[in-house]
Amino acid sequence: MFLLPTVALAMMKGGPLAPDISGTVYFKDVPGGCCVSARITGLPRYRPAANDKEPIGPHGFHLHECGNCEVGNPEEPFLAAGEHWNPSKQPHGNHAGDFPVLFSNNGFAHMSFFTNKFSVADVIGKAVIIHANPDDYRTQPCGNAGKRLACGAITAC
Repeated sequence: MFLLPTVALAMMKGGPLAPDISGTVYFKDVPGGCCVSARITGLPRYRPAANDKEPIGPHGFHLHECGNCEVGNPEEPFLAAGEHWNPSKQPHGNHAGDFPVLFSNNGFAHMSFFTNKFSVADVIGKAVIIHANPDDYRTQPCGNAGKRLACGAITAC
């Protein structure tokens, strides 16, 4: 009998736009769904939107289709991770890849949340992306969260 993994991990690594980002995102099956826990360091300092410049932070935080964290173009890193993972074709703000935003506290964020939209086995081989801007949870298909700052491929533990 083959047992499905019940715990997975994404080791987060900053790209050329935010090389100091590092951390872990754990996925653990629990009754009724999955608990996701993130511990991230090296996040850029918050900067509010001003003078036609986008804000920096709180940071969009998403599950993307492909576990490929190749930097590619340093101006637009991590595009190989694909779009937000959306297996049930829900509008943005309600799909499986939508996570709560990460708030930087002097470069550090620690957050846990529960979701019933997937299990650990569903996310193996996907990627977690941290974006520069907060997600607006409205703009289709991906929430206007800005550039991709860090990526972590999800693997079974």
